[in-house]
Formats: sequence, structure tokens, C-alpha cells
Amino acid sequence: MTTVTRFAPSPTGLLHVGNIRTALHNWMLARKDGGRFLLRIDDTDAERSREDYVEAIRADLVWLGLVPDGEERQSARSALYEREFARLVADGRVYRCYETAQELDLKRKVQLGRGLPPIYDRAALALSEADHATKASAGEKPHWRFLLDRETPITWTDGIRGAQHFDPATMSDPVVRRADGSWLYMLPSVIDDIAMGITQVLRGEDHVSNTAAQLQMFTALGAEPPSFAHEALLVGAEGKLSKRLGSLGMADLRESGIEPEALVALLARLGTSQPVEPVADRGALVASFDLATFGRAPARFDEAELHRINAGIVHQLPFVRVAHLLPQGMGEAAWEAIRPNLGHIGEAAQWWQVVTGPIAAPALEAEDAAFVREAGAVLASLDWSDEVWKALTGALKDKTGRKGKALFLPLRLALTAREHGPDMAALLPLIGREAALARLGG
Repeated sequence: MTTVTRFAPSPTGLLHVGNIRTALHNWMLARKDGGRFLLRIDDTDAERSREDYVEAIRADLVWLGLVPDGEERQSARSALYEREFARLVADGRVYRCYETAQELDLKRKVQLGRGLPPIYDRAALALSEADHATKASAGEKPHWRFLLDRETPITWTDGIRGAQHFDPATMSDPVVRRADGSWLYMLPSVIDDIAMGITQVLRGEDHVSNTAAQLQMFTALGAEPPSFAHEALLVGAEGKLSKRLGSLGMADLRESGIEPEALVALLARLGTSQPVEPVADRGALVASFDLATFGRAPARFDEAELHRINAGIVHQLPFVRVAHLLPQGMGEAAWEAIRPNLGHIGEAAQWWQVVTGPIAAPALEAEDAAFVREAGAVLASLDWSDEVWKALTGALKDKTGRKGKALFLPLRLALTAREHGPDMAALLPLIGREAALARLGG
């Protein structure tokens, strides 16, 4: 059977790292098995759903390289939902209820006071057709609940959590449709998973109880349920759910200089037993993806770690990948020279300024200033080549006896106005003969 996974965001806001982790893992699960990854826009909440969020979701997935193999929108599937809902009504698997939120809350308090599970008491099942007609004539509209089979234990083998067991007698019949006719998440999701041929559902552990109820919905609709796996949720570095986590949208990360390869490398293995490393090879990440490596402990997301991974990724990026992001005139040789010193691609402009000048001439001790002037004279006598730094430092070492830091640091300061930076053997040819002589006072 071809593996088919899905990512089902609601377009009521922008995607954040938690959403992206779910999308990425579903994409990897499908790609590893040569299957299909589908995008389902869960936009049944017409009041809160926005088209600009739909476009942003698509754009973020493209930026990350998680291009779906197909897309569905729940707002275009109402006829399907109505048809399947009618089947459940005819089969007696959904029923009408009228309790208000306040009435339900009172019932729960009474049950808790009696030491009973605070679940819906199914009082609405005792209503006759005449009772329903009376309520309808009074203008009361029902909401609808799915009738759980409370006699049969709900079990499944979770791809991450292992054997799962729920006693439906301790569960409330879930509301699947509101009084205004709008849908809640549970039932349309099951109907879509059946119609879209979803074979594996990988989502957060906050959906485990939903899965228990939805398994009975699959059965009620005469369908074989997909395999389910529930991964631990992301938490902040401080050890609890972070408000900051929800604000880490893709636009924020792009603005801070994060490359998509870095975010993918981090989220691909976060929460698993595999090492989180700056792996730029998407194929290698997919090949190593394995639900058996996922742990049950919360996955800790650390922005500092993301920036460290980003630096490691930047150090691997070829010129063709970054050329359009670099300062005008900066070529492949310059990128290769500067790349090892970058944490973010945007920092390349600072080093290109060092190459092209002007730079602020450093204040050197008198002895070092004299040494730098001597270096200028030596450089003027040398043939200019890609090996000019080696020739210059070799000649100066022989002539002055300087070595190590005493030899290299004054030269670096004079040529770049910085104590640290890219390899001078690569940088000096980029600076050029005339500029180098001017900076050395030659």
C-alpha cells in the first residue's frame, strides 16, 4: 500500500515551529516510503479563516521545500460531509442534544461530587420525536454528538507510544456539529482521511484522546482506519511551554537569518535519539527518519541551538545556492573564503566590506607599525599570486624573526582592521595588490 500522509493546518493564523515540525515529519514519512504528502486546509471555521493565511501556509511550505503532492480544502467538501453525516444519522450513530454550556458545566460538577467521571450523561437520548418537535417550534436548534460504543475497549498500536487502551465508558460522546450547522474538527477529519486515502496520521500527543474517539468513527463509516502515531510536543528551553514558541513564525525566522535547511535539520531529529546536526543533505535526513527513534519526553526547542545549526549549514552552502543573496561583485572565490566565518548569510556583506574597503586603520604599537611598513615594502617586491600570503609571511619570518601571533596579528589588523576572520591566504588575493599595499603603508 502506498504511504499517504497529510498536514492539516487551520488558516486562522501563521505557521510556527510546532506546526512546521508536524508538516516536516509527515513529509519525511511519505518520502521515505516513496509515498504522497498531502496538504489539507481545515477552513471550516469561516469566521476565523483568512485567505492570506492560506497563501502564507503554502509559501512557508515551499520555502522549506515541503511541497505537497496535492491539496484539499474543507470548505469545498461540505457535500461530502453532509452525505456521510446523513449516513450516521440513519444508523443512529449521531444524535441531537440541547444542553447549554452552563447546563453541561453544572452536570460535570454534580458528577465529580458523586465521584463519577465527568462525562455527558446522554440525557438527550431519552427525548422523543415529540420532544424534538417542541424544541424546534420554540426555536431551539440542536447540536450533534457522536454515539460512542461504550461496550468495546478502544485499542491501537501507536507508532511512537506503543500499545494504547481507552475505556469508552469513561469518555463523553464528542460533539461533532454545532447548533449553527458548522462542523467541529473530529468528524470532517475522519471523512477526509477516508476520502483522501490517508494511510498514516502523525500528529501531536495532544490528539491521543481524539484518536480514540475517531477510531470508532472510522468503524461507523465502514472504513479501515489509518495507522496513528503521536509525537511529544515542543517545549521551550526553560522546560515549560513557551509563549515565545508560538510567535516563532517563518517570517520571524527568515528575518533573523535562518536558512530553511537549518530549520529542517533541527526539527527533523528534535525529540528523537538521533543527533541533531547541521545535515544539509535532505536525502540523508529522510533516509534516517524512523518513528522508532522518537522519545516520549517533551522535545526541547532552543533558538540558540537553531542558530548554531544555521552556522553549520551556511558553512556548507555552495555559491550557486547563495549568489542572489550576496553583495554585488562578490564571487565564488570570495564566498568560499568568507563562508567559514559566517553564522548567517547576511553577515557576508560585512566581510565583503573588509575586502573592498575602506577600512578603519587600526592604531598599532610603534614596533608593530614599523613591522607593518616593512611588510608593505616586502609585498611590493613579491610577485602577486594566489600564494602571496604564504610568500609574504615566509619572507617576513626570515627577515624579522617574528613568528606566530607576533607575525600574523599585526598583518591581519592592518589588512582587515580585525583580530579574527577568514583565512588570510584566501582573503589577501581578494583584497588585491594595490589595496593591500595601501593598507600596509607601502
